[in-house]
Amino acid sequence: MRPSILDEPLISFGRETCGDLAAAFRREWLVTNGIGGYASGALNGVSSRSYHGLLVAALEPPVGRIVLVGASAEQATYRGRRSYISSNEYADGVFAPDGFRNLAEFRLEGTLPVWTYALADALIERRVWMVHGKNTTYVSYKMIRGTDSVELDITPLVTYRDHHVLTSGQGWQMQVERQPHGALDKAFDGATPLRMLTDTGEYRLGGRWYWNFRYRTETERGLNDHGDLYAPGSFSRRLVPGETLTLIYSVESDVDMDAASTLQSEQQRQRDLLITAGVTDADPISQQLVLAADQFIVERGVPNETGEPIRSATIGKSIIAGYHWFADWGRDTMISLPGLTLSTGRYNDAESILRTYAGLVEDGLLPNNFPERLDTAPNRNTADATLWFVHAVDTYRTATGDDKLVSELLPVIEMVVEAHINGTHYGIGVDAVDDLLRAGEPGVQLTWMDAKVDDWVVTPRIGKPVEINALWYNALRFLAAEYARRNDARAAGYETRAERMRANFLARFVHPDRIWLADVVDGPNGDDWSLRPNQIFALSLPYPLVEGGLAATVLEIVGQALLTTYGLRSLARDDRAYIGTYTGDRVKRDGAYHQGTVWTWLLGPYVESHWKVMGDREAALAMLRPFVHHLRDAGLGSISEIFDGDPPNHPRGAVAQAWSVAEILRVWRLLNSK
Repeated sequence: MRPSILDEPLISFGRETCGDLAAAFRREWLVTNGIGGYASGALNGVSSRSYHGLLVAALEPPVGRIVLVGASAEQATYRGRRSYISSNEYADGVFAPDGFRNLAEFRLEGTLPVWTYALADALIERRVWMVHGKNTTYVSYKMIRGTDSVELDITPLVTYRDHHVLTSGQGWQMQVERQPHGALDKAFDGATPLRMLTDTGEYRLGGRWYWNFRYRTETERGLNDHGDLYAPGSFSRRLVPGETLTLIYSVESDVDMDAASTLQSEQQRQRDLLITAGVTDADPISQQLVLAADQFIVERGVPNETGEPIRSATIGKSIIAGYHWFADWGRDTMISLPGLTLSTGRYNDAESILRTYAGLVEDGLLPNNFPERLDTAPNRNTADATLWFVHAVDTYRTATGDDKLVSELLPVIEMVVEAHINGTHYGIGVDAVDDLLRAGEPGVQLTWMDAKVDDWVVTPRIGKPVEINALWYNALRFLAAEYARRNDARAAGYETRAERMRANFLARFVHPDRIWLADVVDGPNGDDWSLRPNQIFALSLPYPLVEGGLAATVLEIVGQALLTTYGLRSLARDDRAYIGTYTGDRVKRDGAYHQGTVWTWLLGPYVESHWKVMGDREAALAMLRPFVHHLRDAGLGSISEIFDGDPPNHPRGAVAQAWSVAEILRVWRLLNSK
């Protein structure tokens, strides 16, 4: 049997990367807990984002995410010499401590980060893991070798803030009290208490602020880039080779003090995921992507009758769109579902997600995105999330053959389709003249190209967008096929509507003087022939609108104008509105988001279409192989949200994005199974 990536890591670095500040800062590790909480930081151990920390707890799973442990100061004294195994950066550019200088190796065992620090002839190994389903982080320090003992002194640096916002400690007095095995920190009245515990060390009460930490990635994003952290005390222990000290950070009342067993449980859980996916003998890329997929699948909590969230009550599973700043989005969840759950054998999770979201449909629409509080109503400004839901049900049936769930969801799907025929919110409805689906109204973003800065909708796409109509056609054909399967007379009506709609689509979106499809027809300013990637869905979905020679022509022009190493550009480079780099403040970044920025998730449908149309499996696989290298960059073991449109296509945006991982994993496994 091939060794798993927990035993022989795919991703590891030595001093050539660990000691290079620029290289280390562009690589980030991520550990998640299945309820929206996480721990994360740069490879060199520095917290370089507001989102970084050793415990970012989801207090209202999977949202309500609060940074509780922002960093730590970790000191090791060996043979009389004091050294550091942690690193923090201050506003003046000083690193104190500067433990990155002692970092000899970093590796991922599955998705769990391990650092090795060299202090003369001694090696100290540091690990981070979380308990699945709990807001609890374990950080262990093990002496691997040495000719003498080492004295460790670990100072947690804590805060209590929304993970989006850095805060000052001025005038802030935290309440710290001793507890068995450590201390309890209460940031203020009404705050969720933080438990700081140790399995074998000693705790010393402290109490001082560390001022003006710098979070350099926020500088690049044009945001507040400094904040303060509080030191409530420190933990210490003398270790001899083979011994371990573990610190535990938790908001739970039932903390498991057997750190070794919790690590073994998490390692076994990851092995079980590989078994469920059937990749224990597969290539390491398949294994790494299967474990990356797991990081996005979460429980979604519900409020009780008084509006207060209940931790133990959930309505099922959902999918975090990306780390670090996204919550769960309807569109992203449905696009990601086939890759994250069906390609990994997690059929029960797929069923739970579909049931969860089916119960959230109102007026034919799914929620677009969920706020950071469970007692706040979700937004439904989306023309495609519900249509992607229908597609997800279709792919679920194909993968599982589960007719029972499809039968239960069929009334919801018919309600969705009828709501679109009759018209629903935001101008979403079928045009009775040509049976095409229109959507949009001023000031609202409805498609996946949804960037909005204050009142500026960057790509409004009001009218009849190409991918919306491709999804609409597939919804009609799916409903017709399901009713035909049941010998239901309603099948004929949906089939007739679908064929009439397809004929009108080809008449409207195909122009004799152009070799690509229109992006939007019947917009406020007429038809929009901008060369964008959205047309690929007319080829890639189970019921294609475009086939044969026309499909080959569309595929060719999309490849020539939009294909890059890591995905498809959102706009052709020769368009006057094209922006090739995604940098700067919010206005600049959102202005470039869909105006040339590369999106990885679009590579899935493009590669699948290429394989179906051209029939060349090796050529299709070759377009996915660059991700073998990308897994060692940006979000380690995962795939970035976006890349610059201009070469060399630097990774940007969220370092780990659900639909990026989902689509690369889905097509990678599809092609490798042939």
